[in-house]
Amino acid sequence: MKASSRTEVFCGAVCVVAAATFHAPAGAQEDAVSELAPTVVTGRAPLTADGLIDLDTPIATGSRLGLSARETPATVTVIDRSTIEERGAQNTQEILRSIPGVTAHDAPGSVGVSYRGFAGGSISQLFNGINVQYSIAARPVDSWIYDRVEAIGGPSSFLFGAGAVGGTINYVTKLAERGDFTEGRLRLGSYGLREASVGLNRHVWGDGTGGNNHYFRIDVNHRDADSWVDGTDSRATQLATSLLSDLGGGVRHTLAYEYQQEDVKRPYWGTPLLNPVAGRARIDDGVRFKNYNSEDGYYGQRVHWLRSITEWQASDALQLSNTFYLYNARRDYRNVETYRYTQDNSAVIRSDALLQRHDQRLYGNRIEGQYSGSFLGRRSDWSFGADFSINKQTRFPTSLSSEISTVDPYDFDTEYFYDIPGMTRGYQPDRDNKVTTTALYLENRTFLVPDVQLVTALRHERIRLDLTNRREVTTANPASYRRDYAPTTGRVALLWNVTPDLNAYVQYATAADPPSGILSTANFSDVRNNSELTSGSQAEIGAKLDFWEGKGNATLAFYHIKRKNIATQDPNNSALTVQVGEQSSRGVALGIGLQPTPWFSLQGNLSYVDAQYDDFVQGGVSLAGKTPSNTPSVVGNLWASYAFTPEVQGSVGLRHVGRVFADAANTVYWPSYTLVDLALAWQIDPRLRLVGRVRNLTDKVYAANINTGQAYLGAPRTVDLALQIQF
Repeated sequence: MKASSRTEVFCGAVCVVAAATFHAPAGAQEDAVSELAPTVVTGRAPLTADGLIDLDTPIATGSRLGLSARETPATVTVIDRSTIEERGAQNTQEILRSIPGVTAHDAPGSVGVSYRGFAGGSISQLFNGINVQYSIAARPVDSWIYDRVEAIGGPSSFLFGAGAVGGTINYVTKLAERGDFTEGRLRLGSYGLREASVGLNRHVWGDGTGGNNHYFRIDVNHRDADSWVDGTDSRATQLATSLLSDLGGGVRHTLAYEYQQEDVKRPYWGTPLLNPVAGRARIDDGVRFKNYNSEDGYYGQRVHWLRSITEWQASDALQLSNTFYLYNARRDYRNVETYRYTQDNSAVIRSDALLQRHDQRLYGNRIEGQYSGSFLGRRSDWSFGADFSINKQTRFPTSLSSEISTVDPYDFDTEYFYDIPGMTRGYQPDRDNKVTTTALYLENRTFLVPDVQLVTALRHERIRLDLTNRREVTTANPASYRRDYAPTTGRVALLWNVTPDLNAYVQYATAADPPSGILSTANFSDVRNNSELTSGSQAEIGAKLDFWEGKGNATLAFYHIKRKNIATQDPNNSALTVQVGEQSSRGVALGIGLQPTPWFSLQGNLSYVDAQYDDFVQGGVSLAGKTPSNTPSVVGNLWASYAFTPEVQGSVGLRHVGRVFADAANTVYWPSYTLVDLALAWQIDPRLRLVGRVRNLTDKVYAANINTGQAYLGAPRTVDLALQIQF
């Protein structure tokens, strides 16, 4: 996004979507701040053109060449700061709903994302382009500290490493910019929601020209909330701070620190399904808000990020950068997690007490460059780099799988966790997982003719996994074990600019990911039985189009993904797994944006996927042709905004999610559902905006995630009011 996109234009009283200017847009971290004096005109105030899909902002997650969505031969999406504000996304999970085809849930112990028919370790979730190799690291974080979220659909290991068969999602934190501004938000809402956020960016040293100029930024958010589930309340604090230093000679440095803290008292783990559990899953509406966890159940997370980013514009053709990063996280659990009805549905059986700690440390360094040159007389752009990281995680599990108690579904008391017979205090380490990764990568775009480009990429990794047993040594759990992997992945694509308003592409890409789970949590059995990573490949064709004299645009893609060598049950020994399984998906993704008038905008996306197991055995039964659990075939979104007056804007959001199965055998399913959100915004003056929202207007009961025992329900109807300020 160009610097001019940060220009504040107040028409009449003010642009009714001034929230789009309250925060730095996607590319503003790279551009100087440009400000104009307010302009007063007559007539209706125009909206920001957020109805159109952003096809022209460079997206780092789709390519390292600095390509925009229009220039990238793949399905790429950017949810920028203005879109986050406009749609009222409270956290990263809600931001993901804007990505075509993506579904997500935030159950405390199994944060999950489904994308193009794949989930778990087959989806890479990055933080500022860094893969922490652990899905639970993507716990929902308040959206305040994020500048944007980017995504690429399908195999993309060639960009950021193993673990991206279904796609890659990248959360990009706000960084210091050149300029001075202050912003804030206060929000109150249903179930005791209280939230305060503030952001400050300042020029702290230098004369504003040449080198030796320094800019400081800090963004802080704190949120307290009860829950729609009995007994649950949470407290979370996020901080992102950075110092941008222009050092002269084309060199600049950014030092960034980020902190996240989350504490959840008596977290909700799900609602038991009524018996018989078969066919369409059912719950008792009378227990929709019940919580069967221990009285003092707990989940807590502490995360520290540190990044040092040095960038050098060596010449007009060559840019170099180096990123050193440190990550430290600790997560604690103390819960009774499983609930099921007795056969006659008269009581609820509570089981599976788990005391758990995850201690994770990651550090690494990435050096990369971009070069614009020529090859055989044709323009040819290159990106190259090397990445090294060490990711170590220690887990401290103490579990009791036995029944804890049987309670009346409606009127009950639960115990304090350490009063459970057999449960002792203290954390006992189980094993250390150490993943050492060294990678080299190369990417190129060459113009074969002026309107046809060849885009290629290649990445080779050396991955070493070391397991160290911290408990009793046995045959099944030796003192230590080592496994080495060496995946090579890539992409080859052709992009054709058919007309100035239409381009089309065809691409083939490959990926690799662990056969079961992820390497940072793999156990001895996983590593010993599964000697190779899985291999994934995708063929995709697509197009991107502007139409209606610039009032509309659209994207369309057809794809087929196949994942081979997945871990499946050995038909001759149910206690073992073998790497012969296959899984595939084929689908279509459509996005469309319309801005028919300056005061009316419409944007939507629709995704269809046919996902299935091609070769998979469970319980001695072949599941070929079955759909993976929690994978909807249809996901659709629609957002519309209309300015009633220069000061007042209304908007509506619709989300439809198709039927999902609770198990790989497809014996239980949750039906499709549609959610409706409404918002009304009032621009009080050029610096103050008041926004009221109703989420899940129809109070729909739906499962965000489901298994054969219980459903993790989504939130009921809620209301919140936010006051936003900028000066």
